[in-house]
Amino acid sequence: MDVSPQVRLLIQNIRLLVFDFDGVFTDNGVWVLQDGTESVRCSRFDGLGLSRLRALGMQMMVLSTEENPIVSARCAKLKISCVHGVPDKGVRLAELAAAAGVDMAAVAYVGNDINDLGCLRLAGLPIVVADAHPDVRMLGLLRSTIHGGHGAVREICDLFSTIIESTR
Repeated sequence: MDVSPQVRLLIQNIRLLVFDFDGVFTDNGVWVLQDGTESVRCSRFDGLGLSRLRALGMQMMVLSTEENPIVSARCAKLKISCVHGVPDKGVRLAELAAAAGVDMAAVAYVGNDINDLGCLRLAGLPIVVADAHPDVRMLGLLRSTIHGGHGAVREICDLFSTIIESTR
């Protein structure tokens, strides 16, 4: 991923990295079984990227409007905190950052769709995945080259890790 010096500097100052779930950790698809149970597809690549970044001290979490418990189950497996079932993610992001003692300028948010607009507008570093909805693409100061659910989270984590490690 090609990164401008401005974005590189922003990454160096990020203290909280927040991800949407559907369309970022997943490919935005859903399988619905005949009993109504839903399942989603995620990339196993993401786990090692998150672990590497966690080892560098980055605070990370998932913030999602999705109510399905699959969100919290996947986050538990990845050892990342999760707040889901949130109707207004922008308001909740500001509350979470304040509770963590992190200024919004030091928050990066990764999204893919119009329910992420509030967060993308508030975050110091708005990031979108390669296949983000056209209405949010223009807000991303950084766009992954990989689609959501196919390793976009890993790509972003690896970029952050590389930049953070280069400054130590």
